[in-house]
Amino acid sequence: MTDKFFENVASLIEQARTHVGRTADLTMCVTYFEVGRMIVEQEQDGEARAKYGKKLLAELSKYLNSRFKKGFSQTNLRNARKFYQVYAPSIQQMTSAEFEKQKQQITSAEFQNNNLFQILPLNFYPFQLGWSHYLILMRIGNEQERRFYEIESLKGQWTYKYLRRQFHSSLYERLALSRDKDEILRLANEGQTIEKPRDILKSPLSLEFLGLEESVKYSESDLENAIIDKMQKFLLELGKGFLFEARQKRFTFDENSFWVDLVFYNRLLDCYVIIDLKTGELEHRDLGQMMMYVNYFDRHVKTEKENPTIGILLCKDKNDSVVEMTLPENTNIYASAYNLYLPDKSLLQEKLAEWVQEFEDAKVILEIENNAATDEMR
Repeated sequence: MTDKFFENVASLIEQARTHVGRTADLTMCVTYFEVGRMIVEQEQDGEARAKYGKKLLAELSKYLNSRFKKGFSQTNLRNARKFYQVYAPSIQQMTSAEFEKQKQQITSAEFQNNNLFQILPLNFYPFQLGWSHYLILMRIGNEQERRFYEIESLKGQWTYKYLRRQFHSSLYERLALSRDKDEILRLANEGQTIEKPRDILKSPLSLEFLGLEESVKYSESDLENAIIDKMQKFLLELGKGFLFEARQKRFTFDENSFWVDLVFYNRLLDCYVIIDLKTGELEHRDLGQMMMYVNYFDRHVKTEKENPTIGILLCKDKNDSVVEMTLPENTNIYASAYNLYLPDKSLLQEKLAEWVQEFEDAKVILEIENNAATDEMR
């Protein structure tokens, strides 16, 4: 009874701390948003712009720091202005009617006198992350990409450092390049959803945290050992739902023994995921070997309730044509390249744009062919 009471009290305190922290984060975001709004409105006024020009932020920073001691550098004020400029359109679109209703109930003087938190409830604003998160998010020009990182940060309770790493590792582009156009749009609306085998793929996998130098020759054993040493980070890079089971998993038939480099289980897909590591260019015999591994797991390891095994060949280089010609259609085997450094984000963005354009071109061609076929039938 006493233990239960202690647990209830502790739970209450934890909830209170979470609530206080959440309220503090939201208050900071709302404050910066409204400071940004006031700066933008002041700058947009013709008389004010002529009077202050570029000196507005400098003068405002000097005044605020003299009054509040610190925290309002010109950089912070520019961030507040940027924050408002990025998020104001979406907020106004979602809540313009409610916003106007609230404003009609107060006088202009009250609004200008900064009675903000008495005028509008905090939950009127859609900010659900910390200010440090928005310092990254508001600099993402692609709205779909920004929305993806917002959803993932919220769902995964990402820290600022983790969000920064995922953004700089181009997570959005790497996931998008493994999907078709409709799935890319879904990323922006729902974040990463894991419903089918292909959903776990990234192109490429970024393994910069292993500490292996690109220019130094290393073996598959070196790569495996580095992954085992950094297993927690490797699991985070793999994505959602992965559980590590074994390394160098042995199985034997007809007196021949084979070893699978890494064995995982994905609880979201309810299936085994086996990974074979290749430090060179992927060859067709590597794909054949993986087919054997997958068949063995499907026939002798997985239960009837579990879904078919997924095989992933993690390789330094891969030829998509070799993969396509070797593997049967609708297979659960995939080849994924990896990098030992953070990928060039601009190059991935260009590749993604080309990828989307290919979908659009194919759609136009299909439409033309369908129209031509219809005309012939007539």
